[in-house]
Amino acid sequence: MEGFERYGKKRVMVVVDHTSNSKHAMLWALTHVANKGDLVTLLHIVSHSTNRLSEMPSDSSSSSSFLANSLGYLCKASRPEVEVEALVIQGPKLETVLSQVKKLEASVLVVPQKKPSLFGCFCGTNSSEQLVEQCINHADCCTIGVRRQTNGMGGYLINTRWQKNFWLLA
Repeated sequence: MEGFERYGKKRVMVVVDHTSNSKHAMLWALTHVANKGDLVTLLHIVSHSTNRLSEMPSDSSSSSSFLANSLGYLCKASRPEVEVEALVIQGPKLETVLSQVKKLEASVLVVPQKKPSLFGCFCGTNSSEQLVEQCINHADCCTIGVRRQTNGMGGYLINTRWQKNFWLLA
């Protein structure tokens, strides 16, 4: 998609999963990053697993396809002027995100953030927080970690290479 940016359009890649955090990050990307004619790529990563139950391809692949398609329809309903594609890829999460950013020449990567748990405060960062930080530090494009504020505050907490825990009231 080399010519995509040449015409003033950008590819906005959003990492999605089954959590409400990813839905909020996707909607934030649609309203704050994507413009008319841009391409939003929803990237759902199915991790490798040695668990026999998770190796059943029909359940996991149909669930992943349903997730990607339903979020894609939500994008089109919210912003019909934005192109949307959904990708479901199996692999290690960080390596897959970074390779897809490079392969598809993403302009912006949006990664959902979870609210840190009280337990996490005592035990260090969790894998979700590490994924966000690693993507911010190593992706070949502008990377934004997005978390919706709760408790009646409104707005979003944004993390980038240059700004940490920036509160965006929008």
